[in-house]
Amino acid sequence: MSNPAPSAVSSAAASGTPGGQGQPVGVPVATPRWYQRIGPGLITACVVIGPGSITTSSQVGAKYGYSTLWVVVISVVMMLTFMSMAARLGVVSGASTGTLITRHAGRWLAAILSLGVFFIAAAFQFGNNLGIYAAMEEFEEGISRVPGLKLWHLVLLFNGLAISFLFLFKNLYRAVERLMMMFVGVMLISFAINLAYARPNLIELGSGLIPPVWALWGESSGEAEIDLSLLGLVGTTLVISGAYFQAYLVRQKGWTKRELASGLLDARVGAILMMLITLMLISTAAGALRGVEINAPRDIAAGLTIFGTFGRVVFCIGLFSAAYSSFLVNSMVGGFVLSDGLGFASDPQKLAPRLATTAVLLIGMLVALATIASGTKPMPAIVFGQAVTVIASPLVAAVLLWLCNRSDVMGVDRNGWGINLLGAFGLLTLLAMAYYTATSKVWPEISAWLGG
Repeated sequence: MSNPAPSAVSSAAASGTPGGQGQPVGVPVATPRWYQRIGPGLITACVVIGPGSITTSSQVGAKYGYSTLWVVVISVVMMLTFMSMAARLGVVSGASTGTLITRHAGRWLAAILSLGVFFIAAAFQFGNNLGIYAAMEEFEEGISRVPGLKLWHLVLLFNGLAISFLFLFKNLYRAVERLMMMFVGVMLISFAINLAYARPNLIELGSGLIPPVWALWGESSGEAEIDLSLLGLVGTTLVISGAYFQAYLVRQKGWTKRELASGLLDARVGAILMMLITLMLISTAAGALRGVEINAPRDIAAGLTIFGTFGRVVFCIGLFSAAYSSFLVNSMVGGFVLSDGLGFASDPQKLAPRLATTAVLLIGMLVALATIASGTKPMPAIVFGQAVTVIASPLVAAVLLWLCNRSDVMGVDRNGWGINLLGAFGLLTLLAMAYYTATSKVWPEISAWLGG
């Protein structure tokens, strides 16, 4: 006899009616509450909205105004496409993604992919640590009053809290889900307040959501000239490793094929949240920071002094929520995918994925502390992270497309032509970004080192 799913408990279950063959005719099935139908997508949104995406979104808004909002919409559609694929894969296949890759291609591919995701997560973690440090700088005066306490001590503290969080809760997924709900709420409120103070031009905002004809035909026009630097905006929204982790999250929530509709709804909710937050950030910068040079979150906070101290504090609260939510979940992406790909475990109750997650946290922390201490960027680590992204991101997208088109994995739920078309467009976009990163960032640095 199978136990009824939490989202499908009927009155028959309470009276002892057997549920192994489905619910008896005429017995109503309780409809899941709205908060029971979301979770994994919301957690994935927290991976996307981090210090890097906040900085990039604000840079684009300050430089281009509202004219590039349509880029966010298209990027979120591509992200949603891969999130939906991963969610269906997780609830339909009945096995972890690493197991499926090993079964149908071999351990070598699972290992290469998981190592790539692990190092991408470690590179993101470096930025998340610096984001927390930047958010705490707003409160440096008060922190300095505590004898012996330095800002970088807080980086150690927050990493220690994250590691403790991993081992404190038996049901790690439930604890993460509730924490991320809180952080998303804080981000929405904080960035909405800043947007209200910025008083965006609603007409320009609305027109910015529509792709201009010149962009579709590769021509340029005035202020809105699009160059390859906008790939950074796409790259901080189309976080393919986060979409890939959706397959793990739906399994951790306990969803099966019966909850497929909930999984797809959840993915849409997560995508809408990341789109709303990104659009708010760009519009705030377009309304209040036009022409301001932004290189780091502290530049955004400094620019928001036009709202007074209140504006800066509100932004830094949102920044901290974005940094720490991404901080925890991003490390889980790298740790759990690595553990699964190397043939250990993907179950959050097992020790191996928690230890691998701890490794991501420690790598990101150490690189960030070295950067804070030296005052210079660790270029070898950054270039290595970029090089791994060039290889791993298109590989992850291609593997998702491959698995979701296999009838022996997905059955009747394999991809249709529409989602395959969107997925192929997303894969081509990732390849374009990989080419740009390789030729404009990775190779020039390597050439300079070789020449030196």
